[in-house]
Amino acid sequence: MAEKEPLLTLEGFKKLEEELDKLILVKRREVREKIKFAIGQGDIRENSEYEAAKNEQAFIEGRIVTLEKVLRNARIINTEEKDLNTVSIGSTVVIEDLEHGDIVEYTIVGAAEADPFQNKISYESPVGKGLLGKKKGLLVHINTMYHIL
Repeated sequence: MAEKEPLLTLEGFKKLEEELDKLILVKRREVREKIKFAIGQGDIRENSEYEAAKNEQAFIEGRIVTLEKVLRNARIINTEEKDLNTVSIGSTVVIEDLEHGDIVEYTIVGAAEADPFQNKISYESPVGKGLLGKKKGLLVHINTMYHIL
């Protein structure tokens, strides 16, 4: 099965490049030093510092591989040529939850740059899917709650 082409805004692409650079140029070196220090402490069989550093190294290397793959295969969405009245990737939208009265601002982005803590939601998420392609001012029903039977 072919993998989906990651869609990114230019801002998201640059942010992932910066993360990759930091992992390669800074974090790799830091974790190597932690491992070297832990080995210097003696027996590594029961050395929790060594084990933690090796786990951190595995995480960093895995993240580097993931970021390299995303950046190599990414398609950057041109957000400057979009219709400002239609929700698309790169759009920032303000929505109102009519049930609870909450007003929230979201930016619709690709999955690789989604960050709910910064109100950046993937176009593949339930809310993102429900908003994509809709016109400004439209009343939209988005089902985000499920009852498992």
